[in-house]
Amino acid sequence: MLKPLARAGLATAAVVIMSAGPAMAAEGKIDPADTAFMIAATTLVLLMTLPGLALFYCGMVRRKNVLATMAQSVAATAVVSLLWFAFGYSLAFRGDGAIFGGLDRVFLTGIGIDSIGPFAKTIPEMLFMAYQMTFAVITCALVGGAVADRMKFSAFALFCALWLLLVYVPSAHWVWGGGVLARLGLIDFAGGTVVHVNAGVAGLTAALIVGARQGYGRENLAPSDLSLAVIGAGMLWVGWFGFNGGSALGVGSRAVFAIVATHLSACAGATAWSGFEWVKRGKPSVLGLISGAVAGLGAITPASGYVLPWHGALIGALAGAVCYFASTTLKTRIGYDDSLDVFGVHGVGGALGTLLAGVFATAAVSASATSPGVAGLLEGNAAQLGAQAIGVAVTIVWCVVGTWIALRIVDAVVGLRVSPEQEREGLDVALHGEAMGL
Repeated sequence: MLKPLARAGLATAAVVIMSAGPAMAAEGKIDPADTAFMIAATTLVLLMTLPGLALFYCGMVRRKNVLATMAQSVAATAVVSLLWFAFGYSLAFRGDGAIFGGLDRVFLTGIGIDSIGPFAKTIPEMLFMAYQMTFAVITCALVGGAVADRMKFSAFALFCALWLLLVYVPSAHWVWGGGVLARLGLIDFAGGTVVHVNAGVAGLTAALIVGARQGYGRENLAPSDLSLAVIGAGMLWVGWFGFNGGSALGVGSRAVFAIVATHLSACAGATAWSGFEWVKRGKPSVLGLISGAVAGLGAITPASGYVLPWHGALIGALAGAVCYFASTTLKTRIGYDDSLDVFGVHGVGGALGTLLAGVFATAAVSASATSPGVAGLLEGNAAQLGAQAIGVAVTIVWCVVGTWIALRIVDAVVGLRVSPEQEREGLDVALHGEAMGL
């Protein structure tokens, strides 16, 4: 059996591999195959938001809010992409600060046609920038699901801008840009902390501050069209191959291992969630199947480039079970209204997967060429698990504070929530002057 990486070896590899992947070649020469692969991966990740997440989310809200929910995904794509171009990329991936990056790439200044960045030495820096842009886009878009049906469109657009700067950019630098958490030894291959913990915790914070939907717990708030949600979930599933496989930043076996682990985790997550639901309620729902799949996808994200296929299946099964509990029992007991279970699926799944990455990270997949040694299971992974736990805790605290600040600023400027009359009428008509046809 392949043994986990030792603490020293894994920590050393974390900064090099997690941030840069196998594409971190010393010669710094653009490789056509790696470039083509990363163009495809970038396209897949953007498709996860438009139309994947837009369809997934809009199928789970009431008919009167379908267009408004889709509009949030479009707005996140537009606002975040422009701000990433303006300053986000530079602050996240340039410079060597522990907390923030540098400003030498503001408005992409200095990136020429042959420029290569420090974290991906076989693809153009412009392509690396674009790939990371798609991650920022979907993370902000995910948060909107927690406050669907009641948040103003103007409030969500402004929130995306503020939250990107206050929460996402620092987190990306800490984990992938050589910042404080990377130096600590945290491993997060494709975004367990940066994407999923941040999105889930921000969603929960926003749901608590904005408040519950009218009629929550008393009226039928069932999804309007689960067929759209299934189509969206399918697009997310396929797009996740670019999300996790592309995080290898080049063509190679590591990308393949990440994709296989990702697929198996989604399958196991769907099976576990559906199984628990079947036992408890007597029938497996379609919503449960797709929710379990997304839970498995979120949980495997931080571990995908470090583990073997069977680890992926096990992580997915655990995520399906734990996220089912979080999205049903825990949510009911606490009483918060996270409309589309962003916290229960992404926040809990991302945290679980980040911790399990520390348990299952394997030398042969992670760093067989660079790790200086392999130790026993308990010695190596106990220390790594500590780094993972610290990374999750720091991400949660920073996200809660940054999200609270962003929401309070938005509330003071434009207000967070639509009026009771607008909420009853539906956000499609009230905010956009449009409605779904018959």
